[in-house]
Amino acid sequence: MKDGELDAVDRAILYHLQQDARHTSSSEIADKLDLSSSTIRTRLNALEESGIIRGYHIDIDYDLAGYPLYTKVICTAPVPERDSLAADAREIQGVTAVREVMTGQRNVYVNAIGRDHDDLNRISTELNRLGLEVVDEQLIRDEYVCQYRGFLDEFDGAELSTDE
Repeated sequence: MKDGELDAVDRAILYHLQQDARHTSSSEIADKLDLSSSTIRTRLNALEESGIIRGYHIDIDYDLAGYPLYTKVICTAPVPERDSLAADAREIQGVTAVREVMTGQRNVYVNAIGRDHDDLNRISTELNRLGLEVVDEQLIRDEYVCQYRGFLDEFDGAELSTDE
């Protein structure tokens, strides 16, 4: 990796990690890319140290875990305070993600879970107390995360299967 630019190997590594990082070893990636395991481990370390790989996260089915209500709370924050308010929102119990959006209005999206409507009302009230104006709440049925296939566009190494 040079100056934060990903080459085809780095992108292919990211692609394969997106599929199932927990059950994907550097040896498996090496086999798929026809490279050595040590090369893949070195590349992974560089991707982690550079901050490109920020972590390895689990995908939780909150409904099955006992939190059947999943909502997106759309808020407006004063632009100069957006960063700090978004950071404060992450500390509220039940908040699972916060997204800052580059607009003047509707510029903080908060994902939250709860066992009942009282939980969701408490979270919205706490967001308001922080200084975030709640402008919309959307009850989410489900959310799906998918891998970015563009990481493989320019890989010129071994045959790669996208059916895995």
